[in-house]
Amino acid sequence: MNDGKNPQNENLSPLDEAAASTPGAEPATVQSDAERDAAAVQALIAENSSLKDKVLRTLAEMENLRRRTEREVADAKAYGVSSFARDMLTFADNLRRALDSVPAEVRDGADASLKAFVEGIELIERDFLSRLARHGVRKLEPKGQKFDPNFHEALFEAHDETVPPGSVAHVVEEGFAIGDRVLRPAKVGVAKGGAKPN
Repeated sequence: MNDGKNPQNENLSPLDEAAASTPGAEPATVQSDAERDAAAVQALIAENSSLKDKVLRTLAEMENLRRRTEREVADAKAYGVSSFARDMLTFADNLRRALDSVPAEVRDGADASLKAFVEGIELIERDFLSRLARHGVRKLEPKGQKFDPNFHEALFEAHDETVPPGSVAHVVEEGFAIGDRVLRPAKVGVAKGGAKPN
């Protein structure tokens, strides 16, 4: 018995039946497929954005690691000899003590062999300091400079009218630095009183 209904349309909802009976109209399932495709595209766009963000972060981390490694290698080259150089400062001190132990009046009145000996020690000291300088180690020359706790160690205060207050008046022990780091601070006496700085 045919009541005007298509047997194929028995399981369709009234909305689907209307779409099916309208010539040229797409079924509702096609619309839901389009919505599903749009949602999938949105999900892919979000995943692409997330992956792009992760890649950019990884690239930034790799660049930071490269820079940090370059800095560490440069520091190792510049400061790798710090411990050895610090140990060698005792040798430089001993050379200076040996030279200072010969008073100037004895040098002036000494025979040729003593003068040659003293000149030889001075030559060794200059050569040693120049070799240290080739590796970035330099002697600090604080006398007359403003006291700097980063490079100087104050042992005492001295009243000295010839230098401004707060400047180094006496050097008790030479200081040394490597690059911009202190190997050993200069041990100094700091002026108090005296002329005002200009």
